[in-house]
Amino acid sequence: MNARVSGHDPLPPAIVRSLRCSVCGDPVGVTERTVRCGRGHSFDVAKQGYVNLLHARIPAGTADTAPMVAARVDLLSSGAYLPLANALAKVASEHVENGMVIDAGAGTGYYLAHVLDAVPAAYGLALDVSAVALRRAARAHARAGAAVWNLWEPWPVADSSASLILNVFAPRNAPQFHRVLAADGLLVVATPNPGHLRELGDLVISVDGSKDARLEDSLGERFTRVDRHDVTQRVTLAPARIRQVVEMGPSAHHLHREGRRERLDAITEAVDVTTSFSVSLYRPVP
Repeated sequence: MNARVSGHDPLPPAIVRSLRCSVCGDPVGVTERTVRCGRGHSFDVAKQGYVNLLHARIPAGTADTAPMVAARVDLLSSGAYLPLANALAKVASEHVENGMVIDAGAGTGYYLAHVLDAVPAAYGLALDVSAVALRRAARAHARAGAAVWNLWEPWPVADSSASLILNVFAPRNAPQFHRVLAADGLLVVATPNPGHLRELGDLVISVDGSKDARLEDSLGERFTRVDRHDVTQRVTLAPARIRQVVEMGPSAHHLHREGRRERLDAITEAVDVTTSFSVSLYRPVP
């Protein structure tokens, strides 16, 4: 993948043109590492390359923590979820030629970077509520920028500005998806299937069998599903990888319950597990 080169503009100009002030909604520009609108509202670009556009606190426990991000970086670097990244890249290469890709709930930017590698004329915007995660996402690809934002709030992004929206294991704000996506754009949603990591039992949060129906309910008024396929494989995880799988996601918040931490730490041998994801493609309803 293309790593961000030293000295590269942390917010590519094409990204800046699509951003909007999160206070008043006006277009913004960048001057001396400050994002500013014409009315004077300003937001500093962090030294790691992302801009924090939030102007309100988020509920505790909402954003990924530093330990969760570290676990995710290590697990993803092992290639355990590479088949999903490759599937998303393939979809993007088949449906998108250029324009902006928004990764809504981007985390460290792992999947966004694979998509941008597959579509050389595209550029990307990583949105996530975790500043810790976006320190990584801002450097994930030379054609990507990153902004801290709560996906449940109206996005600081121009109408109809995205050619593709990625949503990988993240909150789904259907009204904002529809507003920001171009009329001929594509929404790609990746979710875990029932049976994903089933071999780990209650160390991970089980996937509800009605998840697909709930996905359709949440998007159905504004989007039409045009395709869906599964990405399933068996992978052998060493004990350290198992801990990373558990600690990188929402299960990490529940390890203190019912002896789960002790059971996780007691794993000393590799385990063959199932990883299974659903990739759904949607077009916006006019």
